[in-house]
Formats: sequence, C-alpha cells, structure tokens
Amino acid sequence: MTSSNPLSGARPVDAPRPGGTAPLAGRTVSRVGYGTAQLERLHHDPDTALALLRRAIDLGVDHIDTAQFYGNGFANELLREAIRPQDDVMIVSKVGADPDPGGPIPLRPAQRPEELRASVEDNLVSLGLEQIPVVNLRRLDAGPGLRATGEQAVDLDDQLAAMTAMRDEGKIGAIGLGSVTLDGLRRAIPAGIACVQNAYSLVTRDDEAMLQLCRAEGIAWVPFFPLGGAFPQMPKVTDEAAVRTAAATLGRTPEQVGLAWLLHHAPHVLLIPGTSSIEHLEENVAAATITFDRATLSTLDAVPSRSAEVPLG
Repeated sequence: MTSSNPLSGARPVDAPRPGGTAPLAGRTVSRVGYGTAQLERLHHDPDTALALLRRAIDLGVDHIDTAQFYGNGFANELLREAIRPQDDVMIVSKVGADPDPGGPIPLRPAQRPEELRASVEDNLVSLGLEQIPVVNLRRLDAGPGLRATGEQAVDLDDQLAAMTAMRDEGKIGAIGLGSVTLDGLRRAIPAGIACVQNAYSLVTRDDEAMLQLCRAEGIAWVPFFPLGGAFPQMPKVTDEAAVRTAAATLGRTPEQVGLAWLLHHAPHVLLIPGTSSIEHLEENVAAATITFDRATLSTLDAVPSRSAEVPLG
C-alpha cells in the first residue's frame, strides 16, 4: 500500500548515513535515527519542532521512532507536516499504551487486542498513512516503567494474533516488540519480528543474551534509554569514570561516548536518541563518527552492568 500523505520517496544517493547502515524490516537505514518522545516539550513552539525534524533529515536521519501517545498525536502530526517524499524516511511507531496525563507516569497500559488495533488506527490517521512500516508492540514485561496488571495482562499470543492480522490487512508493514523478555521474544519469533526495543545501555545490559539472539535472527536491536538515567534511580552512563575519561581524551561529550559504544558493540544496533534541541541532535548524530582504540573499547566493555538498580515501576 502507498501513503496518503507521502512519508517515503527517493532519497538522494549521496545523502549521509550517520553511523553507516543496517537492515530494518527489509530496508537499509542509517544506524543513527531519531526518537520523537521529547518533541512534546516543544508543544508551545511547533515551528522549532518542525525545524528540528528538518535538521535531522538534513543530517541523514532516515529512521524515526514515534507513537500516537507522544503528546497525544503531537509528534505524529509534526512528522506528517515535516517529512517530504524525497526524504525516504522509515517511520516506526508503537502501541501498548495510551496517554494518562494525570498519572505518575503520563501513560496507562493499553494492551488488549482491541486497544492495539485502535492505537494503530489512531497512528494511521495522525501520520496520514495507509500503512505504518513498522509497529512495535510494547509488552511491559521488562525494564523500567509501566507494568500490565488485571485485564491488561494479556497473553502474548493473543496480541501477536491481532498484530499479524493488521499486517495481513496491510495496516502495518512489520511487527516489532518492546519491553519484552527473552522467553517472550523466543515465543514471538515465528510470527516474524523486525526489531526489539528494550531499555539497554552501557550500564544496563543484562539483556545481552537477547541482543545476541536478535543478531542471530536478523532482528534489529533498537535500545531506548541508551544513556540510562531516565528515572531518578537509574544508573547513568555519563556518571561512569571510564566514559568521562574517554570523552575527555577524545574531545567529545560523555553522552556521545555512550552512544558510540552502542554502535561499536554490535552491528545490528540502531539508535533513536531523542531531544528537543537542535544542538543536542547534532551532537547525537556526530557520535557516529567516534572511533575507539582497542584499549579504550576494552575499558568501556569492562564497565559493569547495573541493571539491578533500575526501578521496575
């Protein structure tokens, strides 16, 4: 199916590809993308938000992660306006939660199959698409943040049946998973999984076995919270002495070192760092140019994972 408002087209052959390229759902995309979650901070200034998106495209970003619940459609509507046919941007959205502005986390679980379908329909409308290239099912089984309880604790097979039906109908192009366990991923692989989005960083990498399974299965690994620290109790990559030393030696920021480590760690890693600042966007993309000597990379690899410190709710 084709988009009713074009979010794809012919990308210039000489366009930069930050971080090089890797496969995602049958396409080749730049390894440094952009996540739209922080665009909500610019709700009062949509012109700046649009300028940020255009700058991302100019820097070679062709993989953008979004969700209807980011600003209750605000991020999607910006994408609809900002992206031109020739940009050839791959849009990846997600389902499994709905806005909850009054809650301690401004989201509530929306895990039931009918809610997944309703969320896909909402994404299609706000993005102006007939098909979303990839939709991630955020399972809420692992990592920090929401947990599904009561009627929201839905069996994975029932959810995959709903997602597969929408793929068969052409509403989505491919299925991803997020906040999933290793067992859940193993169960889901026969359905065809394009990518996994779990919380993962230099200091929270207990999902290493899942990352390696994804590599073996040709599934893209797209970590969120790539620098840790999204919640007050979470360990931060930028607090690590080895990271700060590497940054000082290289003349880069600790944030850039943390992102660069992920790119060096495995070839199927795709980054989607979010920001509401053009300056930080440019720094994030520039992280792809960092190279580590063997000693520095070994020192970073030796930083212990502190996933046990991550709050689960």
